[in-house]
Amino acid sequence: MAAPAGRRRLDTTIPVDYDIPTRRPRLTDDRTAQLVISVVIGAWVVGTLLAATAVVKTPVPSWVERPAAGLLLVVFGIGLTHRAGGHMRIWGTITGVLAVAAVGTQATGLLSAAAATTAVLAAVWAVMITRPAYRPLTAMREYVISLSVALSGTVAVAAWNAPVNYQRFNLAVLAVALGLAIVMVWSLGAGLHGLGRQNLTLLVGVAVVLVVLLVYSSLVRSHGSQALVENLDELVIWMRTTFQGVPRPVEVFIGFPALVVGVSLRSQRREGWWILVFAVLGTGVLTTSLVSPGAFPTYIAMSTLYSAVLGLALGVVVTWFVVRPPSAKRARAVVPERRVEPARLAPLK
Repeated sequence: MAAPAGRRRLDTTIPVDYDIPTRRPRLTDDRTAQLVISVVIGAWVVGTLLAATAVVKTPVPSWVERPAAGLLLVVFGIGLTHRAGGHMRIWGTITGVLAVAAVGTQATGLLSAAAATTAVLAAVWAVMITRPAYRPLTAMREYVISLSVALSGTVAVAAWNAPVNYQRFNLAVLAVALGLAIVMVWSLGAGLHGLGRQNLTLLVGVAVVLVVLLVYSSLVRSHGSQALVENLDELVIWMRTTFQGVPRPVEVFIGFPALVVGVSLRSQRREGWWILVFAVLGTGVLTTSLVSPGAFPTYIAMSTLYSAVLGLALGVVVTWFVVRPPSAKRARAVVPERRVEPARLAPLK
């Protein structure tokens, strides 16, 4: 006698379709689309190399720095608008006009606006350009790609050489970038309703750590004892003298780990985008790190390297707890193992 048939289960080894409607391709001809993508990538590479002459001594004349920064501003605007499924005619035109006006007039206000816009767009695009990571090595690849885009924004901001107040500029960029990231993530349908208790707890925990870091650092500088402030300054000086750089806490404890955890969680749930919102803080701090003319490129480079290594290590550890293999009870649930998203250079909606 044949055994009774058991309950049919979903084959979770087959990736499900992307769960958000996407717009029609702007260019229907594949060859033309590939040509445009190649031109944009080429412009990004050329703009980054030329803008880097603002921080690296080369025989290239200094007058190319701001045009290179303007080129990168346009590339960031086009890339982010395309990725978010926005109106290219509107946002592409706005970034283009701002870049041309800032380079052409050299006005202080326009240079500051162009530098801030460049930092914001680069910080957000560096996160939005990532793809879901199904394995640790894939997460590291996305990590490197994201930081590479953010670093191109760093040299672009330095190339603008805008006369700004560093602290106000940094706070403004982080606030606008965070707000823009929240709007984009919400538009992707990653509402809070699907986070689940564990992921919602993680999201709240990251927010609490962020608030504690910001409040504590502010209180220490304004109301801390003289001895404590002097000890912190001596520690920073010692690390700078010994290691040629100091890791930045926002990147190490929030921004960069959130980048690793977010791309890994996105491989299972689209709510992983909410973790990536906090990754914008890390890329935002990175894009504004060279806005001050008094910043030493070697010191910033070493600080970024230390922050990237420590942030990656912390992110891998947190990912192991958050995106770990399911228990026997959870394994019986009908949940797809992998999410499918559009290609890296395709619109997300």
